[in-house]
Amino acid sequence: MPTEAHDLRHHGDAEVRDDGSALVDLAVNVRADTPPGWLRERIAGSLGSLAAYPDGRAARAAVAARHGLPTERVLLTAGAAEAFVLLARALKVRRPVVVHPQFTEPEAALRDAGHTVDRVLLREEDGFRLDPRAVPEDADLVVIGNPTNPTSVLHPAGSIAELARPGRTLVVDEAFMDAVPGEREGLAGRTDVPGLVVLRSLTKTWGLAGLRIGYVLAAPETVAELESAQPLWPVSTPALAAAAACVSSQALAEAAHAAHRIAADRAHLVAGLADFAAAGLRVVEPAEGPFVLVRLPGAAAVRRRLRDLGYAVRRGDTFPGLGEEWLRLAVRDRATVSGFLRALERALKSTAR
Repeated sequence: MPTEAHDLRHHGDAEVRDDGSALVDLAVNVRADTPPGWLRERIAGSLGSLAAYPDGRAARAAVAARHGLPTERVLLTAGAAEAFVLLARALKVRRPVVVHPQFTEPEAALRDAGHTVDRVLLREEDGFRLDPRAVPEDADLVVIGNPTNPTSVLHPAGSIAELARPGRTLVVDEAFMDAVPGEREGLAGRTDVPGLVVLRSLTKTWGLAGLRIGYVLAAPETVAELESAQPLWPVSTPALAAAAACVSSQALAEAAHAAHRIAADRAHLVAGLADFAAAGLRVVEPAEGPFVLVRLPGAAAVRRRLRDLGYAVRRGDTFPGLGEEWLRLAVRDRATVSGFLRALERALKSTAR
């Protein structure tokens, strides 16, 4: 299993920092025009309680109810990224395996905690789809994303459940599952899969990356292990208010509507990208997340030219299993996508000269 160096700590926000702050952002997978007004009001309303230490009981109960679980199966975290650190530090594992290409923070956290990490690299020729048989039988921690960042592949829940084994912790990163209509293939709320740990993020759909809020769903004993590795009061009062608000019936209805809108906007993007097939551009399909992965000759030069034209996209070469010819594009509204497609046409023409 290859372990060649990748910048595991490079993320899409690097594309829109500093000189990229004025660019149209197709690099970060946070839904545009968020957080909505009603959510900002709920968060602002919590500020009067800042003198008191955070009390996460109500938010934890709300998340548990949203998934039909007892509260002891829920752990609130400062974003899903904190959960990867907790898993790496708290669990006693001998052979962790990360299924790539995927979000790189799980592997980075495991390495920082002193673990030797094996990789299972899904192949382009297979559509980056999971073959459970590719995962070593003696792996006692397996991490996979669904839908997977950056490939936008939605793996069947049954295929992922096949990875479960006695004595194995199966971590499924579902940070983007609420962007999938009906959350089909989701495993959140399942208690029949041994060793299952599901991570959810509230930062992507609700635009709360700066607030840091997510949660873990797992067996009570696993939750207790992870909680023991957390610092005191790890989730702030405003983040707790956001968590409770984002699992309300109003929020779930809004997220479901947004998921269908994202699917329509993604179809518009994929259809537009098909016009560049003659230039060698290929889209990984079917895409099911709020982003698409494309392969394009000379992608690094095209990405630089797009910046000159006012658009930021995510480089793909920091993901194990991908290289410089890959780009990830966040799904945006039709008007933004149409503008991007015009810029892409110009970028391709100028880099082809």
